[in-house]
Amino acid sequence: MPAFSRFLRYFLAVGRLGSIRKAADELNVSASAIDRQILNVEAELGLPLFERLPTGLKLTAAGELMMASGHQWQQGMISLRSRIEDLRGLKRGHVEIAIIDALAKGYIPRTIHAIQQRYPGITVSVRVLENDDVRRAVTQGEVDCGIFFDPSSYRDLTVRAFVDVVLGFFTPTGHPLGGSEEARFSVCAGHPVVAPCEPLAVYEQVAILEGATNVSLSRVASADNIQMIVSMVLEGAGIGILTSLDVLTEVENGLVDFTRFSDQLLRPMTLALCTASSRTPSHAGAMVLAELEQGFASLGYASRPANSDPD
Repeated sequence: MPAFSRFLRYFLAVGRLGSIRKAADELNVSASAIDRQILNVEAELGLPLFERLPTGLKLTAAGELMMASGHQWQQGMISLRSRIEDLRGLKRGHVEIAIIDALAKGYIPRTIHAIQQRYPGITVSVRVLENDDVRRAVTQGEVDCGIFFDPSSYRDLTVRAFVDVVLGFFTPTGHPLGGSEEARFSVCAGHPVVAPCEPLAVYEQVAILEGATNVSLSRVASADNIQMIVSMVLEGAGIGILTSLDVLTEVENGLVDFTRFSDQLLRPMTLALCTASSRTPSHAGAMVLAELEQGFASLGYASRPANSDPD
């Protein structure tokens, strides 16, 4: 195993850099040692792993297969080290999270900061992806956990926490249409609208409402990025249509008012924190999941308090 792992370190560096000399400089070993390791394995396989070109080394088909296996080996060693640290009771490790764009502000940054304060030995990487890509990354084991809308199948997923998120329109604070807790979709008719477009998950719900109510929106602009939609509304381009989650931070900061659509045909969207059913979280992953679960309920839609004082 030690000799094999040494070869893979050398091979992966050469494959990434395309040069034995550059790999030697990076790894602080002699170029002849790297070359010898690669030649020995090529001789054993009976196939070249690299094409030797005047401009450098290029992976052959066999080299590409070896590169993919090498990356899998690296990930396996990272997982092994994490499990060994778990046995030693160390609060260390690395956790990969995938989220949708709406979570790139507020809750996730706050939670990661809390993790850093509580567990300095745990590092976290966040991938911001489209909804279906988050689901795919979780089910294929590319990340430790993911947060996304409406898991279509629970066979490959374990739902750790979920909340309901509703669709509605939002306006800058003080706008004549703002201030109501809920309204029908038809109230948007005749007003300039900044609308979501594909591949945002909310796009499909807007399309369903238009078709079912025969209300055609007066789109003055559209975007596939939540922050762009919010920014255009704050600049006065029109009223925006998004979910309560998308503008949660702006509502908390008093920048916009959110009004839920009351149309009965519209069901809430389920936002779920999920892990792969086939994957047992590492010790570090379990601690990060616990932190994410603790504040997850705050992401759900909460109606405004009643105007009347309690008895």
